[in-house]
Amino acid sequence: MADPSSYRPKPGQIPDSPGVYKFRDEHRRVIYVGKAKNLRQRLASYFQDLSNLHPRTRTMVTTAASVEWTVVSTEVEALQLEYSWIKEFDPRFNVKYRDDKSYPYLAVTMNEEFPRVQVMRGQKKKGVRYFGPYGHAWAIRDTVDLLLRVFPVRTCSAGVFRNAERTGRPCLLGYIGKCSAPCVGRVSAEEHRELAEEFSDFMAGRTGTYIRRLERQMAQAAEDMEYERAGRLRDDIGALKKAMEKSAVVLADATDADLIALAEDELEAAVQIFHVRGGRVRGQRGWVTDKVEAVTTGDLVEHALQQLYGEETGDSVPKEVLVPALPEPLEPVQEWLTARRGSNVSLRIPQRGDKKALMETVERNALHALGLHKTRRASDLTTRSRALEEIAEALGLDSAPLRIECYDISHLQGDDVVASMVVFEDGLARKSEYRRFQIKGFEGQDDVRSMHEVITRRFRRYLGEKEKTGEWADGEVGLTEEDGRPKRFAYPPQLVVVDGGQPQVAAARRALDELGIDDIAVCGLAKRLEEVWLPGEDDPVVLPRTSEGLYLLQRVRDEAHRFAITYQRVKRAKRFRASPLDDVPGLGEGRKQTLIKHFGSVKRLRSATIDQICEVPGIGRKTAEAIAVAFARAAPAAPAVNTATGEIMEDDEDHVQDAAPAATEGAAGESVSAGAPDERRGQER
Repeated sequence: MADPSSYRPKPGQIPDSPGVYKFRDEHRRVIYVGKAKNLRQRLASYFQDLSNLHPRTRTMVTTAASVEWTVVSTEVEALQLEYSWIKEFDPRFNVKYRDDKSYPYLAVTMNEEFPRVQVMRGQKKKGVRYFGPYGHAWAIRDTVDLLLRVFPVRTCSAGVFRNAERTGRPCLLGYIGKCSAPCVGRVSAEEHRELAEEFSDFMAGRTGTYIRRLERQMAQAAEDMEYERAGRLRDDIGALKKAMEKSAVVLADATDADLIALAEDELEAAVQIFHVRGGRVRGQRGWVTDKVEAVTTGDLVEHALQQLYGEETGDSVPKEVLVPALPEPLEPVQEWLTARRGSNVSLRIPQRGDKKALMETVERNALHALGLHKTRRASDLTTRSRALEEIAEALGLDSAPLRIECYDISHLQGDDVVASMVVFEDGLARKSEYRRFQIKGFEGQDDVRSMHEVITRRFRRYLGEKEKTGEWADGEVGLTEEDGRPKRFAYPPQLVVVDGGQPQVAAARRALDELGIDDIAVCGLAKRLEEVWLPGEDDPVVLPRTSEGLYLLQRVRDEAHRFAITYQRVKRAKRFRASPLDDVPGLGEGRKQTLIKHFGSVKRLRSATIDQICEVPGIGRKTAEAIAVAFARAAPAAPAVNTATGEIMEDDEDHVQDAAPAATEGAAGESVSAGAPDERRGQER
């Protein structure tokens, strides 16, 4: 732990104006971001007697190794910059609400010629009307199924829609009356858009108009003795009322508001939000956070507002936001919300009436969510802590390995050799820091050499090509980019795990020793008997089968294997899709597409003469000759046929050429998202 006085700036160096500050650790990683009305006073509060600081604040300032700040003009600018930096740097000591799901919305794609009703998650798109969020996707589908009787809007994907246009036959929903079938011309684009507008208006709370209109039509149909039509209208009215019952009126006067409630203890806090539109609860969501800093209820409310409206603009920010406590100071937050919406936003605490009663309901939901979270997490936290302690004890480590990196080599019978690196922090996967490698140092299959190469490359990046004197090599400036974000591989693990036994472990240890790294532990997990191997040991460490430590190591190893297999299959698929045109020097994607478009197919291009290829715009004779040579090399020679007997003759090896291998693609350390789990197949490893 660092002594805060070692990096404390002189009071005269700190301005007394509004601003945002960052604490960094010894690896230059940002660990805390805060804002202040007066930077000098705020930062001075961190550099006092450690015994007077809140325990979590004390941990933060002793973990930090430096502090820096940026001056801004107003407190509103400070609020905006703080939010941006928290999103960018993901500091470990800031309040971060963990949302355990991506909440689904009911979306109407008004930006398409034929608007579609669908479930959407993630970032919102321009031109799409959103309703929600909902707790579950099935709740959206139930609502849509009821409303399609009255508003038969398209719900199919683009592929299904195009297929129906091509065949002239609508999908099942078109046959049963739950789609107006614009794909086959039953309604025009204008008529279908009008249906989508009515659907959106109904979801927005303007329901009375449609109910009354259908009731008048039902009465008229009954009077005209059109009883079947009257019966259908009666069922439509029932469907609409049933949909409305799913979100009963809770606030009068068609109020648009968000209600935010908190439940907290000394360690954690849960937030619940009810989205009320048109007086009805249209959605609910919630988060939980660790209180890793000393925060008040008002601070938690401010962080929740940033999380909720940081990416939202316009009508997504309601006219009224009801909270259990007001941020301090209130004015910058109020101005920020008003700027996000484009008009005034009321941020207040409800005192009486329906809004206070509804707030109590939201608070009960927050209390329930916090209790449920603690029930679920207690076992999980205990188990993870026990697993890390068991690993530390079994491997003789000084402390629990809070960051573990695992490496695996994968290939298919010696081809497409790749490696993976996965990262677990506090016993949980940190997928944003996964990396993948191509083996570059040699050809063929050698797992031991591959492991040595990968470990060397990963930790050479960590050291920044450190010279023997301990200074940074030319061209290196440390572990962070100029904007302060950590470079790849900038954060070291406490434990390196390799998939394999003694040879792989020895290769990894040798690579670290060659780089002069002696403070990172290494072990291997052999799959055959799940034995843990340590460098230089003749016998493995055998953990009990019921050990949580062994289970964690297995999870880490299996995740590294899955990630390596995924990358290896991607590379193999690219190689199989490789074209002879890839081997033609100077032939880019644009001219490749021009060639294919000119001839209509690769087959016709293959059979074209050099003169015919020269007719393509932008293709000279030298390039045309290179294209012809590439196809000639790639195509196996046709078997010789005895014209007298019709029998296929034996090939001469000199006449048969294999296709050229695909060019090496990718680069060490390229980040990818984790794919779906997969099993070993065939000869893959």
